[in-house]
Amino acid sequence: MIAHQATLVRREVWEHPAIWVTPVVIATIVSLLTLTGQVTVSAFGEAVNLAIVGAQNIDEAHRALVLSSVLLVVSTIFASGAGIIMTFYSLDALYAERKDKSILFWRSLPLTDAEAILSKLITALFVIPLVTLVVALVTHLVILLFVGVWVKLQGGDAIHLVWSPVRLADLWLACLLLAVTIPLWLAPLVGWFLFVSTFAKRSPFLTGFLPILVLPMLERMLVGTHLFWDAIVVRTFQPPVLKFRQFDWMEQGSLPEKLDMESMSLVQQIDIAGLFSSLSFWAGIAVCALFAAAAIYVRRYRDESY
Repeated sequence: MIAHQATLVRREVWEHPAIWVTPVVIATIVSLLTLTGQVTVSAFGEAVNLAIVGAQNIDEAHRALVLSSVLLVVSTIFASGAGIIMTFYSLDALYAERKDKSILFWRSLPLTDAEAILSKLITALFVIPLVTLVVALVTHLVILLFVGVWVKLQGGDAIHLVWSPVRLADLWLACLLLAVTIPLWLAPLVGWFLFVSTFAKRSPFLTGFLPILVLPMLERMLVGTHLFWDAIVVRTFQPPVLKFRQFDWMEQGSLPEKLDMESMSLVQQIDIAGLFSSLSFWAGIAVCALFAAAAIYVRRYRDESY
């Protein structure tokens, strides 16, 4: 069973290169934008020198806050890309093999429909986020390297300004926790998209998203409640583990006056215990399991002659 799953997951990565190509493209764009920004900023000679002097005079906690904020924004870009990949992969994973008739080949192998669906679920919920995470962490190092070299060329102390204050271990552990928990929080949507992929004859994207858009509107107009809106839209865009309050300064436009290194921990602000003790979380896992079971049933008994 485990050997079959490992082989099937490798097959998914091989057949869907967007799983690793997309984060690599994002990393390339972000790195080039970093270089472009440095070249542009370098044109403001005196202002740059004053900014470096000012950065050297502020405390380490504020420097750590700025660096963590920048790297967290970069991580958010990768997370958005992973969400897009998960959506399109889930909608296409079972639809494509029916469209090109490759499902007939895979059915000739000693593999069950449950194993096939499970491999696609594992790929969507774990492989895509973790592959994206690895590329994002490498991009963090590249950005820090670029910034460190640039600061050095401008006459600043790269160790003091860049490498010493940055808290990579805390940031990376927080990113790992989010890469594991947020996809699980979104598992009902992934299960629904996989289920749609088993029966949609054309345009699985439209088939998958139309009910998500229409049901909340119909409920609001006909009943006056917003249960579907809360269950679909609010749940999707407001995961309970994203509560990094110390980064409100980016919206306010100014650094907080008082700050200590203890309050900078991102890991401490991720309530893993609260998430796993949440009834909503386990209800979502149950919904995902139901959709996965429905996908197995449809894949097993569906006529693929069209």
